[in-house]
Amino acid sequence: MELPGLAFAVWMLICFYAPVGGYPNGKVREACTSMVPCHGSSPQLSPEHTITVNGTEFKPGDSIEVHLSGPVFEGFFIQARDAEHLESPALGSFMLADRGVSQLLTCAHTKNSAVSHTSKAKKKHIKVYWIAPGNAPKRVQFLATVVKKYKIFWVKIPGPIVSQPNALSPTPPLHATSEAVSTSHPVSYLSKPFNASSCGRTKFCIRNPSNCDPESASCFFLSFQQEGSSVFIEMSGPSEGYLAFALSHDQWMGDDDAYLCVGEDHRVRAITAYLKERSPPVLDSENALEDVSWRLADGLLQCSFRRSIHLPAHKGRFNLDASYYIFLADGEASEGGVIHKHQQQPLITNGIYNITGLPQDIGGSRSPRLIKAHGALMFIAWITTVSIGVIVARFFKPVWSYSFLFGKEMWFQVHRMLMLTTVMLTSISFVLPFIYRGGWSQQAGFHPYLGCTVMALAIFQALMAGFRPSRHAPRYLDQFLLED
Repeated sequence: MELPGLAFAVWMLICFYAPVGGYPNGKVREACTSMVPCHGSSPQLSPEHTITVNGTEFKPGDSIEVHLSGPVFEGFFIQARDAEHLESPALGSFMLADRGVSQLLTCAHTKNSAVSHTSKAKKKHIKVYWIAPGNAPKRVQFLATVVKKYKIFWVKIPGPIVSQPNALSPTPPLHATSEAVSTSHPVSYLSKPFNASSCGRTKFCIRNPSNCDPESASCFFLSFQQEGSSVFIEMSGPSEGYLAFALSHDQWMGDDDAYLCVGEDHRVRAITAYLKERSPPVLDSENALEDVSWRLADGLLQCSFRRSIHLPAHKGRFNLDASYYIFLADGEASEGGVIHKHQQQPLITNGIYNITGLPQDIGGSRSPRLIKAHGALMFIAWITTVSIGVIVARFFKPVWSYSFLFGKEMWFQVHRMLMLTTVMLTSISFVLPFIYRGGWSQQAGFHPYLGCTVMALAIFQALMAGFRPSRHAPRYLDQFLLED
């Protein structure tokens, strides 16, 4: 077989045996570059579907509405690329209008830079929103691959080209003011991501993971910089719903001063709130924040704003020149900006800090030390000591029957020591959450009840072992039966 024919056969074999199986679930990352589905057939030539947008110009941070429509189809794949270099990687990021039919994908290491189907259910129309990145080229073109049936599809259907006005003019300053853009909403946008170069020098920063880059799609970032009688605040993280931080007098939620950046109608709204116990935040009717700017791009939600150090006229707002524990949380927000409970434990600083004091660059923990100790002790008790104790009693009794320790068989002394250690570790671990919470937690679900049950059974087991007679003691029940 000639080399070109062999290469074609290998290519066909890879396509037919690709593990995605035609990508019925839309996970088409393997096709990020070519946008060609491995369906074992050639694409159609004359497209039946069209791409439309709601504007022809954009600036960094703008949201452009993108529509894909046409006859019934099963799958699709949408990207935005440099119009002058269509073979370049996907750029910008998308937001979904309907999560039931579309999903976000990561192409070329850029989070949410492509959109595809979630299933092969038939559809006629798809709507998404493209967020222009800060480093966008002068002209951007939308491309789409559409699958009508398994062997009937179109690749890289060309869509409209959108361009930046006055592309050669200087970019807007970092703290841009509100102005009209090509979309229907006036916005205040950030021209580029935040950076951590001033952390520990002029900024008080909190980063998770420690020392992460705010431009990274996995970095949660919060910074405070005092500017006269106010503090300029930056918050960034991988979220499509909301980001929030709170100032607290302790390490659990309740009676806290909170600040939220919420994604709403493809914009970001910065608002203040008050946290009462572990209930949803109470949003303020009057907003005390100024110079609000935001950015939605590259899978990151970023916002910045300014707040006066003292706000005596706003009830519930803490003075920023005092020391607090700092919480950082993220979660989902539904249509209309309604926020939902965070899906992971909030990041909490390990101590109290004054954000207007000495600049620092710190991290935090999503699990307080007492709770970590609780889990570690429970693991040691019920996975290590109790397991070894049972094994010793079951298998080492005949081996150590003639070895003695403190007047008792060796196996029995080791077994008893391990079981008493289990009860001791369980008791210490049982107390730690109550110390952390300051009492019983009504919001912890069934876990406290399960813990109380385990503690009671451990103590009961120890008491039963204490009343158990020696293995050489007479068995009164056997004697009673024999006398009868």
